[in-house]
Amino acid sequence: MPSAPSPAEAARDPRWLAHRYDPASDTVTLLPLARMEHARATFLTDDYLPVGREGMIVPRRAAAAAAQAGPIHFVFHSAFCLSTLVARAFDLPGVAMGLKEPPLFNDVVGWRRRGEPGPDMAEVLDDLLTLLARPFAPGEAVVVKPSNVAAGLYPALLALRPEARGLLLHAPLRTFLASVAKKGIDGRLWVRTMLTGLLDDRLIDLGMSPRDHLGQTDLQVAAVGWLAQQALFARLIERFGGRLRSLDSATLTADPGSAMAALSAHFGLNLGEAGLSRMLSGPAFTRHSKTDDPFAFADRAAEHDAAATLHADEIEKCAVWAEVVAKRAGVPMTLANPLLERRA
Repeated sequence: MPSAPSPAEAARDPRWLAHRYDPASDTVTLLPLARMEHARATFLTDDYLPVGREGMIVPRRAAAAAAQAGPIHFVFHSAFCLSTLVARAFDLPGVAMGLKEPPLFNDVVGWRRRGEPGPDMAEVLDDLLTLLARPFAPGEAVVVKPSNVAAGLYPALLALRPEARGLLLHAPLRTFLASVAKKGIDGRLWVRTMLTGLLDDRLIDLGMSPRDHLGQTDLQVAAVGWLAQQALFARLIERFGGRLRSLDSATLTADPGSAMAALSAHFGLNLGEAGLSRMLSGPAFTRHSKTDDPFAFADRAAEHDAAATLHADEIEKCAVWAEVVAKRAGVPMTLANPLLERRA
């Protein structure tokens, strides 16, 4: 990475990632990160980035004023649904660049949950989106996959960027529950952490009190989180209409070529047959998104089937319970605006 001689030049250069936001000082930390390092990082969090990099702290308004933004689109997801694979697939020089869970959004969520004073939040989000949308090459778009910690920000992100389009990606309920069970205690603790965040953001409206969740099993809590995010996705579709498409991971794995061709077209990206072939033969579809080991959808299916078999009784009982809750709360189990037409 070349050194940036000034904060303004760093703010113009997409190789200086807009990494963190501090509401107390209203500053952004820009971190040097080359395109190939984006490709190697599972997520854009400190745990996955090269150590020893010195960031540059820049006033938020000055950084945004210096930046030149290109088109930006979103992959919103409810976890364990191949969202990292999808974002990774858009590392296509000359076409697009995928950003995987930039922590800026989490910083804003933490600020909002703490209720601390600061600048206007919509203005802050607007500037952060400008910094994230700097294209890596002329004509490229940026595809951003926020962490689902930022679910409460999704409506604002879409409202602030009327030209942006989005994918609502999720796993089928039973697949999601099997993924949680497969991860053992870590998965079960994670869904309870997710539940806490959804409660803080007032995204759960299923006719239950917070106290009710104390009496629920881990997989019931997981199902509550899945339903809350499903309800959010349904509201987003109702509000933003054709700007959004829905997709489940089972459909993606069954026909990745058609899914990615349709998604690229939805984002307005001109891949062509050669570009689509390059995407499908690239690391996103041939290597594990977390470990970078050789990996195929058949391996994922085998892992899932083993967990689903081991925890079959618990998964099925929780799924049936969740379907009853969904019906009573008016949460659709199948989302509108499918990316691909559903087969009979």
